[in-house]
Amino acid sequence: MHLSIVDWAIMLVYFVFVLGIGFALKRYMRTSTDFFMAGRSIPAWVCGLAFISTNLGAQEVIGMGACGAKYGIVTSHFYWIGAIPAMLFVGLFMMPFYYGSKARSVPEFLRMRFDEKTRAVNAISFALMTVLSSGISMYVMALLIQTLGLLHGIVPDAWVFHVSVILSAIIVLGYIYLGGLTSAIYNEVLQFFLIVAGFLPLVWVGLRNVGGWQGIKQTLPATMTHSWRGMTHAATNTLGVEIMGLVMGLGFVLSFGYWCTNFLVIQRAMAAESQESARRVPIIAAVPKIFFPFLVILPGLIAVSVVTHTSADKAPIAAVSSMGITTPVPLDEAHPHGIIPVKTDPISGNPVLDTSGDPVYNYDLAIPVMLLHFFPTGILGLGITALLASFMSGMAGNVTAFNTVWTYDIYQSYIRKNASDEHYLWMGRMATLGGVLLSIAAAYAATSFNNIMDALQLIFSIVNAPLFATFLLGMFWKRTTGHGAFSGLLGGTLIAFLHHGLTRPLGAVAGIHGGWITTLHVYPSDMAQNFWTAIFAFTANLLITIAVSLVTKPRPEPELVGLVYSLTPRPPEHHLTWYQKPVTLAWVVIVLCIVLNLIFA
Repeated sequence: MHLSIVDWAIMLVYFVFVLGIGFALKRYMRTSTDFFMAGRSIPAWVCGLAFISTNLGAQEVIGMGACGAKYGIVTSHFYWIGAIPAMLFVGLFMMPFYYGSKARSVPEFLRMRFDEKTRAVNAISFALMTVLSSGISMYVMALLIQTLGLLHGIVPDAWVFHVSVILSAIIVLGYIYLGGLTSAIYNEVLQFFLIVAGFLPLVWVGLRNVGGWQGIKQTLPATMTHSWRGMTHAATNTLGVEIMGLVMGLGFVLSFGYWCTNFLVIQRAMAAESQESARRVPIIAAVPKIFFPFLVILPGLIAVSVVTHTSADKAPIAAVSSMGITTPVPLDEAHPHGIIPVKTDPISGNPVLDTSGDPVYNYDLAIPVMLLHFFPTGILGLGITALLASFMSGMAGNVTAFNTVWTYDIYQSYIRKNASDEHYLWMGRMATLGGVLLSIAAAYAATSFNNIMDALQLIFSIVNAPLFATFLLGMFWKRTTGHGAFSGLLGGTLIAFLHHGLTRPLGAVAGIHGGWITTLHVYPSDMAQNFWTAIFAFTANLLITIAVSLVTKPRPEPELVGLVYSLTPRPPEHHLTWYQKPVTLAWVVIVLCIVLNLIFA
């Protein structure tokens, strides 16, 4: 691949601008509140774009593109079922609790509602989750740089992956260390517009080259171009999950568990200038979110629809591109691979094979190879910058969440309780450094997955799924006790690990994909295993929390005002016109969501 001076200039301007924001905001970081909470002074629309941009990191851009190539349009369920309803629920019901309680983090809210030990469990598990997620973003960014050959001729090929991880870590560390959450939020808004500007031309050019949506439907199996077809049974759809696992596992447990309890996204809404603005943040974010399948999933479908050669017997042939080399490979009639390359070990460079000895296709490279295939020199720089922006957004979001939880919920609570505000500001910066170093280690652990969304959903099913049961009972059942919440969290997490250790996906080797105890059940796909892990974890937490709460003493009702729905006054809306009310915008989004589900059913 050859980049022109214009391509390099676009990327250089972006990185200078990103670091410049950090330097410009450094002088405003006078207190820990400024550094960790952005002073709770940012407008709702800025927080809304940051709210969605934090989720629009490498995990979504690359992961959803990978899922589009691997599973098809059925991946839209991650948005229209697995995100939109939960985002609306957060805005309408959850934000009044989070913002009104003045909690500085989700673990701190758990301390206010339950007790210290429940907070400790969540703080530790969330800190681990953030560094794992940040590490996945680092891994994908390094993989992109390695695959596109951006450092080819500058760094020895054997060192490209390692150097890329270190470079991405240094850039993120720089602007968060300087400007804290405020720097991260304003950079996320910039990254949102860059991602849209870089990917819209890619989708338009790609659709023109494959004959539009009708061309995709003629090339791919029907199960990849219809979101609800074959969902009655796990064996009749590409996702490998039936409707019960989809609706309960993804649509309820994983989605609500992620959006309602993940401090990574909640932190952006809590930075809003008022409670009214905080409620609007997730709902504002839901509007562009509903259209994102066309921006990030569609390129994956296009990538497996591209046919560049035809053999003598007219069987379609796909072009596999890696490091500038193109090799004709026969398509799998049941699932075309288009321009998706075979996965290679980033350390050794050898092809990765499954248990049957067949090559494993690297769906994570769907969008990068699309850029190489369709974008000319000059425009390619914009597309690559959009990808780099998504990685920066994902890493920065996780690191800012990590430094807040570490400083407030672990360090201040259990290590040094009565230090000065200046000391906690210093510790926040040190936590930023520590979080980046741990993320580097996690980046190497992520190399064993051929689809980072599989890895992410596994993390969410173990951490967020049981936590959602704790929040659900704590907010809507005043009888829930601290002992019940603590026991439920531990029990639900244990069941999640147990289920993962006793099951594995079809074709996977026992280990990080599951079956590390023994294999009692084989799922059709990683995603099916993740959905059911989440269901088992949520159910176990729910039952254990209820059982323990019934035999332990609840807190007095006056102590639960502002923390339990039935005991908390509703936010006033009489001063708002009908179109300004959050519920009105929520209904508009719901109708759009239903219409899109019907169109692609």
